[in-house]
Amino acid sequence: MSHYPIIKTEEEWEASLTPEQYYILRQKGTERPHSGRFNLHFDKGTYCCAGCSTPLFDSQNKFDAHCGWPSFDESLPGKILYKKDISHGMVRTEIVCASCGGHLGHVFEDGPTPTGKRYCVNSLSIDFEKA
Repeated sequence: MSHYPIIKTEEEWEASLTPEQYYILRQKGTERPHSGRFNLHFDKGTYCCAGCSTPLFDSQNKFDAHCGWPSFDESLPGKILYKKDISHGMVRTEIVCASCGGHLGHVFEDGPTPTGKRYCVNSLSIDFEKA
């Protein structure tokens, strides 16, 4: 089992998150495409973990991937951990918050920018701090 700087019991997580956020962040769920509030959100600022408020992505790295979820071409240094995910008959790279272990989504190697990355993130797993 991984250890993170921010540790809560499942009961504490359930009490601090909405049921939808708990499903995404703690149970590795996925929101429906095109349903999230940050999918087409392009204000300047920082996207943070909805579970622990750790800054994860800068708005300058957000782009519209037309996939239905917020997409970024890179994360803030050291804020994301990468895990092999073999669920649903696929091999993918899961991304989790390095501070609390909250599930954010997945990263793919098909991004259109020079990084070649597409961090595909659930809106329910993040909050936004306007610049």
